[in-house]
Amino acid sequence: MYFSKMLIPTLREAPSDADIISAKLMIRAGMIRKLASGLYEFLPLGLKALRKVEKIIREEMNAADGQEVTLPLMFPKELWLETGRWNVYGKELFRLKDRKEAEFCLAPTAEEGITDLVRKNISSYKQLPLMLYQFGTKFRDEIRPRFGIMRAREFLMKDGYSFHVNEADLEKYYKIMFEAYSNVCKRCGFKFRAVEAASGAIGGSFSHEFMVLAETGEEEIAHCECGYGANTEKAECLPFNSYNEETLSLEEVLTPDIGSVESVSKFLGASPEKFIKTMIYIADGKSLAVLVRGDFEINEIKLQSYLGATEVFLADENTIADITGAPCGFASPVNLKKKIRIIADLSVININNAVTGANKKDYHLKNVNAGRDYKYDESADLRKIVKGDICPRCKKGKIDFSRGIEIGHTFKLGTKYSDSMKATYLDTNGKENLMVMGCYGIGVTRILAATIEQSHDENGIIWTDNIAPFEVIIVPVNFADEKTKEVTQKIYDELTSKGLDVLIDDRDERAGIKFKDADLIGIPYRITIGEKNLVNGNIELKARKDGKDGIKLLKPEEAVAEILKIYNK
Repeated sequence: MYFSKMLIPTLREAPSDADIISAKLMIRAGMIRKLASGLYEFLPLGLKALRKVEKIIREEMNAADGQEVTLPLMFPKELWLETGRWNVYGKELFRLKDRKEAEFCLAPTAEEGITDLVRKNISSYKQLPLMLYQFGTKFRDEIRPRFGIMRAREFLMKDGYSFHVNEADLEKYYKIMFEAYSNVCKRCGFKFRAVEAASGAIGGSFSHEFMVLAETGEEEIAHCECGYGANTEKAECLPFNSYNEETLSLEEVLTPDIGSVESVSKFLGASPEKFIKTMIYIADGKSLAVLVRGDFEINEIKLQSYLGATEVFLADENTIADITGAPCGFASPVNLKKKIRIIADLSVININNAVTGANKKDYHLKNVNAGRDYKYDESADLRKIVKGDICPRCKKGKIDFSRGIEIGHTFKLGTKYSDSMKATYLDTNGKENLMVMGCYGIGVTRILAATIEQSHDENGIIWTDNIAPFEVIIVPVNFADEKTKEVTQKIYDELTSKGLDVLIDDRDERAGIKFKDADLIGIPYRITIGEKNLVNGNIELKARKDGKDGIKLLKPEEAVAEILKIYNK
C-alpha cells in the first residue's frame, strides 16, 4: 500500500479536548476522528489495527470451541423486563420507540438476547455445553464520555456466553476461557494482570477483570507477590487479632465542636485504630448502621453486594439525627435512639476499649466494648483495602497497588438469567433443569487505546507486532530515484508475498517529515532506503521500540530475512 493513496491525515498537534495520550495520538496519527461527544469515526489506519485485534480474539474464541453469531443491536423492552434490567440499568441505557410506540433499547450488553436465542433452540443436555460469541457495536449513554475511545458512547465489543448442565461444567469451561483471555493479552503484547472483580450490573457469583497495567489507568488494582490480585472494589480484607488488653469502664468525654476521627484522635491522644466509626446508610429504603475502624473507609460496592441491594447511599443529616439523636460526627452503636440493623466490618470486631461517638452533640465515649456496651447483628468484610494490608490468599505478603485499564471481564453468571428467562434443558431422566451460564466480554476498541497508553513515547505510538496496522513501513528518501524505487519495490514484494502488511511512504516530502510520521503512526519496523547507503548496497532497518539504538545497516536481503524471522514467516 502506498502512503499517498491512503487516507492518513496526520496532525502536528492534537485537539484541545483530547484528554489522554491514546486519544491524542490516535487523532494525530490519523486513526480516528471525533464526530460528537463519545462518538468516533475510524479511519483506514485505525480500522486496520482494530481488525488485527478482532482476528486475534476470534482465533482464541474458536480455539475454545466458541461459535460466532450476530445479534441485533436493538432489543425489545420485553426481553429486558424479563430479567428486571429495564429499570435497573439506569440512564446509561439508550431507549427508543418505533412508529408503533413499541419500546426498544440499544444493547450495552447481550445477556437477554443470547439467552432468548438459546432457550428457543436448545432443549437437551446432549446439546450442551455451548459457547456462542459475537462482535457487535455496543451503546452506553455515558454521563460524561471521556478518554477518547476508552469510555465512548458507542464501541466495538466481543461478548460471549456459555451454557452448561451444572456448575462443575461451568467451572471447567471458565478455566478454558480464562486461559483464552490470557492468550489474547499475551498476543496483543500486554503487561497485564487478571484480577478478581465485582460483577456489577451483569451479576453472577464470581468474575475476573483483565487489566492492562498503565500509570494512566482509571482503576486501581490490589495485588501481592504471591499472585493474588483484585480490583479494589472486590479486594478482600482480613480481620485483625484481638488487642488482648484489660477491659476498662465506659467513659463519656466532652469533645466540644470536634467530630472527625482525626480531630478527636488528637484531642484524646488516642490512635485512629482504636476508633469505631458508625456510618448510617439507606439500602433500598431501609436504614442500617455500618461500623468500621476509624482509619478505614467503607467499600460501598462490597456493602451493596453483601446486602443484595439495588441502591445503597449514606443517609442525610436529618435521618442521621433522627436515628442517633445527634448531628453528624457523633454517631455510636451504643444506645442508638432508634433500633436498626447493625453490621460490623471485620476491622472492628476485635477492638477493645474503643472510642466512638456518644449519640450526643459534643460528646464521645471511651472504652467501648462489643457485647457489654453494644451488640451488632452480623459482621462482614465491608471496608476498602489499603496498602500494607496482609494478603487474604497467602496470609503473609503485603498488599501493594498498581493502576490498570480494564479490557476484558469474565463472569460466572450461574442461573441469574436462565432462571428469569426460563432457559432450561432436559437431563438424562427427562427432568427440566436451568442452564448454568458464563459470560465473557472484551473491549475491542479499548484494546487499541490500552495498547497506546502502555506503549508510546514522546514521538508517538509504539505498536506491538501483532496489532500494528502495518508491520513494516518502507521510507524511500527519494522515491523518484530509479535505483531507490527498484530496491523499494523488491523488498515490498518479498515481504507482502509472505503475508506481511507493508506501507511505502512514496510522498514527495522531506525525509524528516516521513520519519516523524512513521514514528507517530508507530509501525514496528522502518526500512529506510537512501541513495548514499545504496552506493554500498545497504539500507537501514529500525525497530520502533528501540529508538535510535534500534538502527542497523544491512543488505536488503538481510533486512528482509530478519523481519521474516521476527514474524515467523
